[in-house]
Amino acid sequence: MDGRMDTRNGRVTGRRAFLKAVGFGALAMVAPGVAWAGRGGGRRGQRRRRPNFVFFLIDDLGWKDLGCYGSEFYETPNIDRLAREGMRFTDAYAACPVCSPTRASIMTGKYPARLGITQWIGGSNEPTAYRHYMALEEVTIAEALKEAGYATGFVGKWHLGDKPYYPEHQGFDVNIGGDSSGAPPTYFYPYKKRNRALETMPPGGEEGEYLTDRLTDEALKFLDGSRGRPFLLYLSHYAVHTPIESKEELTEKYRAKAERLPGRDGPKFVGVYGRYKTRQWQDHPAFAGMVQSVDESVGRVMRKLEELGVEDNTIVIFMSDNGGLSTVPREAPTCNLPLRAGKGWLYEGGIREPMIIKWPGVVRPGGVCREPVTSTDFYPTMLEMAGLPARRGQHVDGVSIVGLLKGGAKPKREAIYWHYPHYHGSGNRPSGAVRAGDYKLIEWYEDESVELYNLRKDIGEKQDLAKEMPEKAAELRRILHEWRRGIDASMPASGRREDYQLWRDARLKR
Repeated sequence: MDGRMDTRNGRVTGRRAFLKAVGFGALAMVAPGVAWAGRGGGRRGQRRRRPNFVFFLIDDLGWKDLGCYGSEFYETPNIDRLAREGMRFTDAYAACPVCSPTRASIMTGKYPARLGITQWIGGSNEPTAYRHYMALEEVTIAEALKEAGYATGFVGKWHLGDKPYYPEHQGFDVNIGGDSSGAPPTYFYPYKKRNRALETMPPGGEEGEYLTDRLTDEALKFLDGSRGRPFLLYLSHYAVHTPIESKEELTEKYRAKAERLPGRDGPKFVGVYGRYKTRQWQDHPAFAGMVQSVDESVGRVMRKLEELGVEDNTIVIFMSDNGGLSTVPREAPTCNLPLRAGKGWLYEGGIREPMIIKWPGVVRPGGVCREPVTSTDFYPTMLEMAGLPARRGQHVDGVSIVGLLKGGAKPKREAIYWHYPHYHGSGNRPSGAVRAGDYKLIEWYEDESVELYNLRKDIGEKQDLAKEMPEKAAELRRILHEWRRGIDASMPASGRREDYQLWRDARLKR
């Protein structure tokens, strides 16, 4: 059963408490924040300080939305510098094309289908029911680090359930802004609009204050208060999720920049997905301003690390939770080309993410990794970085990528999998996918049809090879089905084609 709250003392009881008692017992014998150097860590018995972690998670940031990933319109000098000082991943994936499942995968090291969280929390249960919270029995990466002596701070978007499933019950000492909200009513103080409000922000603030800036202020306060201890700062920005709102001066800056762009005489949008228009290039002024504010946040945090004298012992991770929003019935704010589609889809535009890791003294600056990795890998990777043991029953789907970061061994796994048995406002239909090597297969649950692509030769997924390579398609379909059965993935309540049509028609009418 799930963990539950004991209302007498506010502590979690049940299986989760047992897991913590057993799993963390050995850590209690080590001084908080101190690791014993093992192989490659210095002389035997030598003590070293555990590394700090800063984890930036950006909402709805597309693979092409940064200068270091090829954007010629958005300006991201601080993130580009982070890429020059660390390793940039070209084939990094979110575990789901929408936010909540990916966020749960980072916290637990498990695929969303194993957790039962296959939809953004608050989305429809039709045609597939899902869990609307991350169970308290899950031992998160924050809990694992906290038990090892880390100060743990969460700032920003959580979206993994309503009370009591908030960050403070999942291993975080500090929670600023994290609740059940999937997006703010507005990015401007007091963060209220049409009787909705971001209730978990602490008191204070000034009229016109911008949420991305305020969350950064709170993150810097956490860093100031964590001196003398190793820390995990998880800065999970609401940006660049809708509503698309930027500071006026930035919007005007990019509006003028867009007017100067050459070669914009043709149509701005193309109807690649029927009634869903997709932008052909990046030129949305307000969205560009939101991206710049995120970049400024990264720069402020990095400068604070330097000011505190901890930058050389701080691992910085940068990631997005799903692809950029590019196919919606209204005007989409960004363009993911050359990737196909965007948020909500299992095409590359919906799941391939910008990912950067800076690990001073270990990762070669300016490195580029082309090996496929996914968001379930963060948990075991961070444990190994901190010199902590793997945990039985936890992060069972993720694999450590420390070998890749050191320029060596590739992770041992057969494939990376996705399961999204839902309709989405982008136009996507219930589907699953698997990537093994260069090949990726997508299966559509409505009619059990498949598409096969060679991503190394066809990153835009334009040439479906399923009919040309039936044996490869059958092989990937087989391992995808075996994986779904092995983790007991939830499927639509009925597999009948007529029921899918009813669900689809009802969605289109809304």
